[in-house]
Amino acid sequence: QAQLVESGGGLVQPGGSLRLSCKASGRKYEDYVAAWFRQTPGKEREFVASIRWSGARTRYANSVEGRFAISKDNARDMVYLQMDSLKPEDTAVYFCALGTRTAYDPNEYTSWGQGTQVTVSS
Repeated sequence: QAQLVESGGGLVQPGGSLRLSCKASGRKYEDYVAAWFRQTPGKEREFVASIRWSGARTRYANSVEGRFAISKDNARDMVYLQMDSLKPEDTAVYFCALGTRTAYDPNEYTSWGQGTQVTVSS
């Protein structure tokens, strides 16, 4: 399995921006999907965005469409999540994940990072 390490979380005011980063290392699939999920206490892990490693096809949750952008740097094995126009309801722990196909179900992903906290508050 690949190892994933997220960074870039923090405290930001409503309307502000943050960029999350995810570094992948170790075993990687020939063609895989990288995704961001988020989770708040007492709730299930929620799909945020995904991107195919080849072709760069992206998908977004309705709640973040138009505000968040997922991207990747193949040469550096990095995945990013640019988050703009942040709202208090975006507050969560954000996780990077890898899988073999695009899916909204977190159980479809086999490698996970440790998570990074994002807090949107004034």
